[in-house]
Amino acid sequence: MSERRSKKRAVLSGGMMERDFMRFTFKQKLIAAVAVFLLLAVAALAFLLTQYRVTQVEVIGNSHYTEEEIQEMVLQGGVLDNSLILSVKYQNRSIKDIPFIESMDVEILGKDSIRIMVYEKSLAGCVTYLGNYMYFDREGIVVESASEATQGVPEITGLQFGSIQLYQKLPVENEEIFKKILNLTQLLEKYQISADKIYFDGEGNVTLYFGQARVRLGDESRIDEKIMQLSVMVPAIEGKSGVLDMTEFNENTKHLSFVPD
Repeated sequence: MSERRSKKRAVLSGGMMERDFMRFTFKQKLIAAVAVFLLLAVAALAFLLTQYRVTQVEVIGNSHYTEEEIQEMVLQGGVLDNSLILSVKYQNRSIKDIPFIESMDVEILGKDSIRIMVYEKSLAGCVTYLGNYMYFDREGIVVESASEATQGVPEITGLQFGSIQLYQKLPVENEEIFKKILNLTQLLEKYQISADKIYFDGEGNVTLYFGQARVRLGDESRIDEKIMQLSVMVPAIEGKSGVLDMTEFNENTKHLSFVPD
């Protein structure tokens, strides 16, 4: 009887040892599998971080900022300067903390090269208010405020308004002025003319400023023809001080005179 019990205990003990061994083997296999997975993950991460590190950058669509400034905004320096990471991070990303930029997008050109596409805010002009330049879009909405003037965006003078709030429409008496500003700035852009200031008097007459040189355009009549003719004359008056009067310009005008101060 005791012999049978001894044999039974031996069999039970052997089964338990076998199960313990199997569990131990399973744990070993699991640990080994996890270790292999982690090694492969680390290797893959190291490959991505080294092989896709950005070394070449192309910037398009920028006018308010230089290519170097745009690169500094996007590239932070370090392992995150990775073409894959940046393409995900800047996928039609809206920009809220950088003036004059609406959004940016990053396109992968190669493992180590990207193209940064900049989409700037559409600006029609700016006015000065409490020592700052308040930039507004084509609808007259104030979209940015800056302490310094931005090249290529004309300052609009002669407008009458009260207080100005960011992201609100300029509080002018006659909102039709925005259509006139838009039409004029589009014509200036069409003929590649960059005026420093645009002055509107109380009767709607327009004067363009190019430094100390002033061009009196008068009202909106024949404005397209005036601006087209002006595009030929701007190089001759830049850097000078005086007045070019185009208020009576028409199809019979043969000569326009610049009168020095």
